[in-house]
Amino acid sequence: MTRILVTGGAGFIGSHLCERLLAEGHEVLCVDNYFTGRRSSIHHLLDNPAFEAMRHDVTVPLYVEVDEIYNLACPASPIHYQFDPVQTTKTSVHGAINILGLAKRTRAKVFQASTSEVYGDPVERPQTETYWGNVNPIGVRACYDEGKRCAETLFFDYFRQHKVRIKVARIFNTYGPRMHPSDGRVVSNFIVQALKGEPITLFGDGRQTRSFCYVDDLLEGISRFMAAPDPITGPMNLGNPVEVTIRELAETVIAMTNASSRIVFKPLPSDDPRQRQPDIGFARDALGWHPAVSLADGLKPTIAYFEHILSAGQAAVAGSTRRG
Repeated sequence: MTRILVTGGAGFIGSHLCERLLAEGHEVLCVDNYFTGRRSSIHHLLDNPAFEAMRHDVTVPLYVEVDEIYNLACPASPIHYQFDPVQTTKTSVHGAINILGLAKRTRAKVFQASTSEVYGDPVERPQTETYWGNVNPIGVRACYDEGKRCAETLFFDYFRQHKVRIKVARIFNTYGPRMHPSDGRVVSNFIVQALKGEPITLFGDGRQTRSFCYVDDLLEGISRFMAAPDPITGPMNLGNPVEVTIRELAETVIAMTNASSRIVFKPLPSDDPRQRQPDIGFARDALGWHPAVSLADGLKPTIAYFEHILSAGQAAVAGSTRRG
C-alpha cells in the first residue's frame, strides 16, 4: 500500500479523490479543517480500515509519514474564499510551505491543486500554461488568485532548490455530485435555484464563458499526472476545453430540470473573468488525457444529487415540524 495524504479531503474534489485512492488499494489520510469540507462527504469511507480522517488546518505544520501528498486544501468558491480573505491567503501560502516541508522531509511526491484563476481575467484565448495571466493583485479575488500564484512559486522553488518531486495542475471549473449547495458557483447555484423554482441569477449579460469539467474526468487527469515521470512537473491545465456561455448553462439547467424558473440579471461582480477556456494540449500529449463526459451527461448525476439533498432537507424539516 502507498500511504497518501489528501489535504482538503472532505471537500468536493477531495472526497472523490479519497474514494478513488482507496479503491486503488492505498492507505489514505484525509486532513480537513471543515471550513468548506463536510463530514457527510466522507462518512461512507469512515469504516474502511485503510482510511483515516483528521481535523487539521494546513496553516499549522503536520507531522506524519506518507509516500504521496495531494494538496487540495483551500476554499475555492468566491463566497467562501472572500469570507476571510486573509485566512485564504494563509491557506495557500503557509499551507504550501508546510506541505512542501513535509514532502521534503518524507521524500514524498506532492500534487498541488492550483487553479485557472491564476490567469485572472485573461486576454489570451484559450489559456496555455505559458500565459502569465492578467490578475488584479489588490482586488477582492486576489486572496485566492495571488495566493495560488504564490503557492505555484513555492512549489517550483522547492523543486529547483530542494529537488522535491512536484506536480502542479491548474484546475478549471469542475462540477459533479457533492458540490456544496451554497458555494455560490454557477452550476450549483443554477441547479438549486431551478429545483426550487426560483429565478436563475445571471451576473452581467450572461455572455461570459466557462469550461466545465466533470469530476470523474478531472480525477482521471490527476491520476495520470501523478503517475507520469517526475520530469513532468507542470504547471498543467486540467479542464474541459468546450467553452459555454453562462446563459447557455442556465438554459440547459432549466431544460434538464423542467423548471419554470425565469432568468434575472444582476451586475457583474468585481474582477469576475469574462472567459475561461483551457488549452489542454500539454495534458493530451503528455498524459493521453482528455475529458470524456459531456456537459449534459455530467449534469444528470449532478442534478440527481441536488434533488436528493434538497428532498432530504425538506423531509428533515417536515419531521422536525411534526415532532414539535
